[in-house]
Amino acid sequence: MNNVKKNQKIYIAGHNGMVGKAIWRALEKEEYTNLLGRSSNALDLRKQEDVHMFLSEEKPEIIIDAAAVVGGIVANNDYPYQFLMDNMLIQNNLIKAAFDLNVKKFIFLGSSCIYPKLAPQPIGEDSLLSGKLEPTNESYAVAKISGVKLCEAIRKQFNRDFVSLMPTNLFGSFDNFDLKTSHVLPAMLRKFHEAKTNNHDDVVLWGTGTPMREFLHVDDLAKAVVFTVENELPESLYNIGTGKDISIKELAEIVQEITGHEGQIVWDTSKPDGTPRKLLNVSKINNLGWKAKIDLRDGISKTYKWYCENIERLRKVSIK
Repeated sequence: MNNVKKNQKIYIAGHNGMVGKAIWRALEKEEYTNLLGRSSNALDLRKQEDVHMFLSEEKPEIIIDAAAVVGGIVANNDYPYQFLMDNMLIQNNLIKAAFDLNVKKFIFLGSSCIYPKLAPQPIGEDSLLSGKLEPTNESYAVAKISGVKLCEAIRKQFNRDFVSLMPTNLFGSFDNFDLKTSHVLPAMLRKFHEAKTNNHDDVVLWGTGTPMREFLHVDDLAKAVVFTVENELPESLYNIGTGKDISIKELAEIVQEITGHEGQIVWDTSKPDGTPRKLLNVSKINNLGWKAKIDLRDGISKTYKWYCENIERLRKVSIK
């Protein structure tokens, strides 16, 4: 661990999202006292001049890029232009400004979807660019790959502490539960809950249920970010996950049990499964000292409790 100053200014881009909120909470818990955030209404990260002006005025010592346009299979498939262009603009503006202004450390957050669809399992960091991507989220993946490569180039050419963390599928408090744009786990929680409250209707889920997926609670990712803030990592790219996966069918059964749904699960096999398996090799970050701690079932129970406590607020947001 470096000599960490708890009063150093840390800017969290995307601090109002699920990941950004979790990072903010984790840093506050570790008594960091000088955290900086700006809402998208106050600062449009897609505008290069605005980003550069903001960072030159605020002068953060560390930037954590948790800002992104994100979504599940449907959103990725329906809005490829926005997922590619907006994500490239956001990350490129932040990375360029951080480089130009000599920001001490830059932490770039991406996604395990950067790896090829048929990469050898578990997926190591060296699988990047070794094969074809999953078509349904190709635009988002290409954007994130460009960010990884930018950080790698800056690190290699200028010896700057720019690090990329690639988390597996995330879930937790403040997740997106919109059925059109959400990821699989929050979508399941909402579907099973609503079916339960509607006389235990059947729940229809996409695909066959056979794909294997790895899930990481967002609070574990936040702790990985704190670990990266406090240590100078020797390489530029690290996978962040649990190292364990589960079939979508098994996941559905756990969610069904936790929500108390007693109806049937119907698999719509006319819909796509996506990548057959996506398990990360997390040995690199584990060997340096970080490991995931939150059990999947416990994390889902905690997330469902948060969802139930916030249903009315979430409903109002979706109506707007």
